[in-house]
Amino acid sequence: MLEEVTTMGWVLTVVLVLILVLSVLALTFLLGMRTKFPPVLRAVRRMNRLITNPRQMRSAGTPGSFAGVIHHTGRTSGREYETPVGPFPTDDGFVITLPYGTGTDWLKNVLASGSATLVTEGRTYEVDRPEIVRIADVVSALPAEELGKLRLFRVEQALQVRRAEANRELSHPQVRRVG
Repeated sequence: MLEEVTTMGWVLTVVLVLILVLSVLALTFLLGMRTKFPPVLRAVRRMNRLITNPRQMRSAGTPGSFAGVIHHTGRTSGREYETPVGPFPTDDGFVITLPYGTGTDWLKNVLASGSATLVTEGRTYEVDRPEIVRIADVVSALPAEELGKLRLFRVEQALQVRRAEANRELSHPQVRRVG
């Protein structure tokens, strides 16, 4: 009987320690994302690049998928890349929220080239005139559920792009897939 109580006490201690560790990690993630703390942003981007993005790319851009795909050219390498993003349609283009801020490579590439190709809901669009805007300026293009997430993580900026030609649909380009 004493052994069972000791074992249960040990198991309870392990469970409580695990809960504590997970709570600390969750709080670190939340506060790090809210404050845009560089080590947290780097860790989350690294995890997304290695784990989340490859899985997201399986369905990104297809009808019904949350994620679209932005095809962009490396500003120094000249190589073609594709990255999953969350585009929201506007009257003349799209808004893509920037949860990691303005330091991501895909964003720098799009801004440097002035154009990209966006695949969303099974359609492919040439987009240009990229501009970093305040979320407050494009709030009408964002669903209420998304606005709640943006407030939670203090996302204050978005990329606004315009369709190069209104309703012009293109064939899907061949590019190198990256996570």
